Amino acid sequence: MTLDDLAKTIATRANADPDSSWTAKLLAKGPEKCAEKFGEEAVEAIIEAVKGDRERLTSEAADVLFHLLVMLQSRDVPLSDVLAELARRQGTSGIAEKASRKG
Repeated sequence: MTLDDLAKTIATRANADPDSSWTAKLLAKGPEKCAEKFGEEAVEAIIEAVKGDRERLTSEAADVLFHLLVMLQSRDVPLSDVLAELARRQGTSGIAEKASRKG
């Protein structure tokens, strides 16, 4: 399964009955809850990275990617927009890209 496949599945489940779909249930709680859940999963991944547990980090990283896509769905931001932004940045050093940001 690719991230694009997963994003499509999440988009489809967004219209499902929240009683039958975890994704629909989470999206029904709104963007703030989706962001909160993404944050929780990111912290769990960080903890496993610090511990050095590859198996748990792999599992938590999968959760992070899933919840990132759910959070994007909650705000109607397609994965293709994120990928286009990454493509735009390709070939630019991270230091130069950060320096070019406004704010």
